[in-house]
Amino acid sequence: MDYKKVSRYVVLGVLFFLPVTFLLFLYPATHNYEPLDVVNKDVLDLQAFSSDSEDSIILKDHITVLGFVGNKPMDKLIATSNLKELVYDKFKGFKRFQIVIVAPKGTEETVEKLKLEIASYEDLRFWHFVFGEPSDIQRLFYSLKSKLNLNEDLSSNNVFVIDKDLSQRGRLDDRTDNELEKNKPVYELNSYDCIEVAEIKNKMSDDLRILFTEYRQKRKGEFNSDTRRANDLKN
Repeated sequence: MDYKKVSRYVVLGVLFFLPVTFLLFLYPATHNYEPLDVVNKDVLDLQAFSSDSEDSIILKDHITVLGFVGNKPMDKLIATSNLKELVYDKFKGFKRFQIVIVAPKGTEETVEKLKLEIASYEDLRFWHFVFGEPSDIQRLFYSLKSKLNLNEDLSSNNVFVIDKDLSQRGRLDDRTDNELEKNKPVYELNSYDCIEVAEIKNKMSDDLRILFTEYRQKRKGEFNSDTRRANDLKN
């Protein structure tokens, strides 16, 4: 028996079947994502707002990141730039995804300057600004669940994730593993601070992936709301 030839075939077989076996183990795990927590329902839609688009901009039937730039939109350049680079550029190819930024009527010219700053000659088809009266902006914000209030100029550094059914998504329990081990009190994550790059890159990006996974599985008829939550999509 040619042991050298046999050992070569054995090695080749291991190299072929080991990745396949690994993928087979991973395959069931792709269906183990729990939906991103619903932290609030019945978010108001945008019928009271005008937009910078020829199309009607609404939240219903879209996965939306919703933000507020207030009376001085250029003051939110850092927050909107972080949102553009860390979220929009990553998810703009996903079906029904959009970013909607709310501003008061009368700020249209300043908003155009802000758009030029963040556009960088890139496609902003799925990024919309909408304009409304202060009372409508406050009413929309109050329909959201937030531990922070709008600033006096109707702005916020925090953005909110709204699903296709006008439910606000987030985390009902945002404790770290270390905090869980120490049995720290439960606290929620209802919005995401665009000034905190780590929060946007890690928590918000992971949460949006979970939400897109949920809708993708629903389209394929594979969604199971009883499966466990994936705590770390990066792995």
